[in-house]
Amino acid sequence: MTQPILQLIEICKHYSGVNALNRARLSLYAGQVVALLGENGAGKSTLMGILSGSVKPDSGQIIFHEKELSFQHPKAAQDKGISIIHQELNLIPELSIADNIYLGREPTQYGYIVKKILYEKTQKLLSQLHIRHSPDTKVSQLRLGEQQMVEIAKALSQQASIVIMDEPTDALTHKETQHLFDVIKQLKEQGCAIVYISHRLPEIFQICDQVTILRDGQSITQKPITELTENNMIELMVGRTLDQQYPKKSPPSNTVKLKIEQLSGPSLNGIKITNQNFHVNAGEILGFSGLIGSGRTELMKLIYGALPRDSGKISIDGTVINPTSPNKSLQAGLAYISEDRKNDGLILSLSVKENMSLSALRRLCYVTGHIKHATEHASIQHYIHQFNIKTPNITQAVGHLSGGNQQKVAIAKGLMLQPKVLILDEPTRGVDVGAKKEIYTLINTLKSNGLSIILVSSDLPEILGMSDRILVMNQGRINGEFIPSQTNQEQLLTAAIDEKTI
Repeated sequence: MTQPILQLIEICKHYSGVNALNRARLSLYAGQVVALLGENGAGKSTLMGILSGSVKPDSGQIIFHEKELSFQHPKAAQDKGISIIHQELNLIPELSIADNIYLGREPTQYGYIVKKILYEKTQKLLSQLHIRHSPDTKVSQLRLGEQQMVEIAKALSQQASIVIMDEPTDALTHKETQHLFDVIKQLKEQGCAIVYISHRLPEIFQICDQVTILRDGQSITQKPITELTENNMIELMVGRTLDQQYPKKSPPSNTVKLKIEQLSGPSLNGIKITNQNFHVNAGEILGFSGLIGSGRTELMKLIYGALPRDSGKISIDGTVINPTSPNKSLQAGLAYISEDRKNDGLILSLSVKENMSLSALRRLCYVTGHIKHATEHASIQHYIHQFNIKTPNITQAVGHLSGGNQQKVAIAKGLMLQPKVLILDEPTRGVDVGAKKEIYTLINTLKSNGLSIILVSSDLPEILGMSDRILVMNQGRINGEFIPSQTNQEQLLTAAIDEKTI
């Protein structure tokens, strides 16, 4: 193998006595993609923060082209040709695509921004990524996946020699993901070194050359992809075998818990839900599959009252409810856990306790409005124990927890209401394989206790492994119903793409 263009050697970083990184190592090579893998909390983000200049190591070396460097701030790393695509979007919604991509680097003449050159440069990037929007489109008008592509375009605009991609396909459609892989191939041909962070292991085998695995802040291995299997990777990441990823399911009852009849809503982002019908039984996991943009989340938000209904009837236990707002839905026993936990599901600056109690305050308060602190504390401790939420204490800010633990807090927040129906929208997005197994076990426990669950997921193995029945959406309508034991991924994809399945 050729000499690495960059090495991180014996990197250590401590936070309040906790070893975030302990003698971690990473080598990057021109024209190669190195996958950086590990559970949430393994130290990946800290290591990439050090590489991109936003975090200062306590000790260790950064060797770039055989010279030792020390980045005092992100601009210093950018000046050396290191660019990062963050998992969490770092865009300004009310600015245009062009303004976001070149913010602080706009082409100027006589002190004025030259819009013509700005838009030409932006359009070249948009065409490269197959983004069908004009450069002057506001970012707030884009859906989540398109915003992620703008984040990618921003990194590419810096013409870096090292690009860090942190969960870049997390919100992308299948087609957008393929466009990104084409760009990665072009970058490799240009001699760019890429760090690729993802929990989607099939992607690793598709595009990566090397794999580096972190566990508890330590480097476990860096090997060529050809020397590893998916099971090897999982075992090295979690330090144990995962014998059965999807737990055995108990059969649901035949009692209808939630019934949706002729539900319709206004057009949103080009998606219109019209006259949709389905039901969920008690103790059933009803899976919703389909491509991103198929209308799954819009349908769930109509049911939950986060979007206005045009018409239709929603019943729980045979009683018609009128969820004109999320608050009304919560009172009726319907809880929704958003796919975007950091913007819609949690308040990152608040504590674990405050987040978990927030939606259940009506149940946790006396008629005088004072909180029943003993009841609140007992409920919180129950879910922390049941969900194995790793937090130093209940006053810890949620924003300081790993992604998997944040997701568990979001689910616990919904369960604090003691709902009759729980909607989980992409509950394992951005969650590592170990935390996924814990969430799957939790979902199955809730199901065994009789809770009715709607599971929305883009992960086809997950939807097949966890669901009792599966409904597939296509362009705002339910386009097929499947029994997992009689179905494969190809059939689900066909229903998601083909408008004539039913």
